[in-house]
Amino acid sequence: MNSGALALKMPILITDKDERVDMDISVQYPEWENIDNIKQVIRTSVLCALNTTSIPTKATGRDLEISVVLANDDLMQVLNREYREKDKPTNILTFANLDEGDVPAEGVVPLGDIIMSYDTINKECLEQDKFLLDHVKHLTVHGVLHLLGFDHQNDDEATDMETLEIRILEYLGVQNPYTGSVLS
Repeated sequence: MNSGALALKMPILITDKDERVDMDISVQYPEWENIDNIKQVIRTSVLCALNTTSIPTKATGRDLEISVVLANDDLMQVLNREYREKDKPTNILTFANLDEGDVPAEGVVPLGDIIMSYDTINKECLEQDKFLLDHVKHLTVHGVLHLLGFDHQNDDEATDMETLEIRILEYLGVQNPYTGSVLS
């Protein structure tokens, strides 16, 4: 788990001109395009999470790079099977570079990749009576925290990560997603 897990700071003004974070948002499934301004929603959620959370020491003060892929259940099932040995789709997968320890000594720090499935996320919203945009914001924040080294493998880690998510989501205007539901 990230040291200083609950260290929060007030988010700075988030704009499209933020040059500290190079973000590649790739829409691989056309249904994502039906969500108004989906790329801006993702970008704002990523920046809010980064601006609100303590950045690991090896990435502090450096330009950051994040890749977000907006996919479907077919791709997610393949990736989940290959990397997690679970032959089923999931809502989000993250591949964190900071966990690998191979961060370049200088230049841009590639934090990693976030992949989300429209099909599973939309299904969860229908089943759990959630707003799609709120759920997408939540999962995006959740993914960024994983890229920064946070996890939820035990109760203490889960509590720390969920508390941080709730605080970040407050800045994004999203209510506590953990009241009455569980993140898959």
